[in-house]
Amino acid sequence: MSEAIGILETGVPPGDLAARHGRYDAMVQALLGRAFTTRTYDVQAGELPARPEDHPAYVITGSSAGVYDPLPWIAPLQDFIRQAHGRAKLVGICFGHQVMAEALGGRVEKSSKGWGLGLHSYQIVTCAAWMGGAVPHAIAVLASHQDQVIAAPEGAIVMAESAFTPFAALLYAGGTALSMQFHPEFSHRFAAELVETRRAALPDGMPDLALASLEATGDAALVGSWIRRFLGVAAPTDPNLKPGPVTTEEQAAGERCLKPAE
Repeated sequence: MSEAIGILETGVPPGDLAARHGRYDAMVQALLGRAFTTRTYDVQAGELPARPEDHPAYVITGSSAGVYDPLPWIAPLQDFIRQAHGRAKLVGICFGHQVMAEALGGRVEKSSKGWGLGLHSYQIVTCAAWMGGAVPHAIAVLASHQDQVIAAPEGAIVMAESAFTPFAALLYAGGTALSMQFHPEFSHRFAAELVETRRAALPDGMPDLALASLEATGDAALVGSWIRRFLGVAAPTDPNLKPGPVTTEEQAAGERCLKPAE
């Protein structure tokens, strides 16, 4: 088994954004930091690991596709997720969140609420040991989506929520799979340019509201530290995180915080 994290890349940035900001796998690599080595699989081209055990963990990226789209690579990806659940750690981001939820028994639809764009605030409703020390009541992280999880799989616990996105982050049964609708891997500059590429298709005023929200810093770095901790390595620059692997007890989904720390 390779010690590298497998990145299941399910899309690429539109237009020339990839040339200026890198592909989604590079954004995930930057989020994880130098504590991790990675190997990318181009899922849209039909690439998937031969076995879930080929890597200790996988990160599934965002995509412009919907889980309901009749694309030939989506069903094999869902099959792989079902096989990997409980045999390797899984992290899903945006489309990755949606395809994990759908594969494991949840439901995803194009939301009647429309686009979620810009910096969104989410309430933290469940804590876990891999989140480290003090956990804030809320986090602000970049969003860029129309589709949403509308029903969580059986046994999944909601970790973060908002009025706009009730299933913003999920920890799945067994505690070894985590997914989130928001984008901790996006930079503010990339998010701004992504909004501009969609301006003509968006409702009047929405692009400017999304861009205005980007004046705040947000909590991507904090969420990145949680993901690294969940995957089993605390980067040396992360404050208040114990180094070393996460234990089975820490992975368990039973640690609920009704009142997150201030």
